[in-house]
Amino acid sequence: MTDRYAVIGNPISHSKSPLIHTQFAYQTGQDLSYEAILAPLNGFRNTVLTLLDEGCRGVNVTVPFKFEAFQLATQLTVRAQAAQAVNTLKFDGTEIIGDNTDGAGLVVDIERNLEFTLQGKRVLLMGAGGAAYGVALPLLNAGATIMVANRTEDKAHKLAAVFAAHGSIQGSSYIALAGSQFDCVINATSSSLADSLPPLPRGESASLTSSPNPPFSIGENMKHRGIFAPNALAYDMMYGKETPFLLFAKEQGAAQFADGLGMLVEQAAESFFLWRNIRPDTAPIIAKLRLI
Repeated sequence: MTDRYAVIGNPISHSKSPLIHTQFAYQTGQDLSYEAILAPLNGFRNTVLTLLDEGCRGVNVTVPFKFEAFQLATQLTVRAQAAQAVNTLKFDGTEIIGDNTDGAGLVVDIERNLEFTLQGKRVLLMGAGGAAYGVALPLLNAGATIMVANRTEDKAHKLAAVFAAHGSIQGSSYIALAGSQFDCVINATSSSLADSLPPLPRGESASLTSSPNPPFSIGENMKHRGIFAPNALAYDMMYGKETPFLLFAKEQGAAQFADGLGMLVEQAAESFFLWRNIRPDTAPIIAKLRLI
């Protein structure tokens, strides 16, 4: 019997997950079906439980249900507990196992696909919402030093406090970033959805006060290129278009640029592995999606 999987969201018609997982199944010889399901905004729980009763083996979860999925799960992986949100559910009898594969997908895309090593790198993580929570622990586990910046500074400090035991991570306002440079800048905000840009400092100033946080400081009275260190990577989690953040990064001297398409495919591959215990080859899928 063909095993059934799905992705649940609202909206959901734009989702590339059915295409991705269908390609994974074909590539690995797995007998499964995968569909997109639009759940009512107040009907996520009932949708999941109905699928469970019908024999579905697992689901991916997208906006706005990741926090509800976290609450619904009867077991949580370590990374799901850290993220406080779930994007993958695996059904095992009556158990609902919750995982979060977003951070693993991001790290694999950056380190393997983009060949950018995170160990020892200074990372600016913009945003303090669910997307940032989902990737903070995997970034720290990869050896990165993280500065979290958010429009509401208290939220940045709160996120940093949650993950402080796992590595070097601090919170900041955007204004306080002036005078600091980063090897990797990741946009985990929703700004690109609105074609806007987080309030990042630009690199016009020639005299800047040293940052109070030494790992991120470039020192006093030094001309600089804004927030991007030499050979820096600019990464926007949104995919499918050149975002205002990526345009800003090019203007400010970043050396490497990436949207979130690779992360999308890699986090899907992590879900597929959780469900099927086989890891698909993501490179041809990413290449195919680039042409669509």
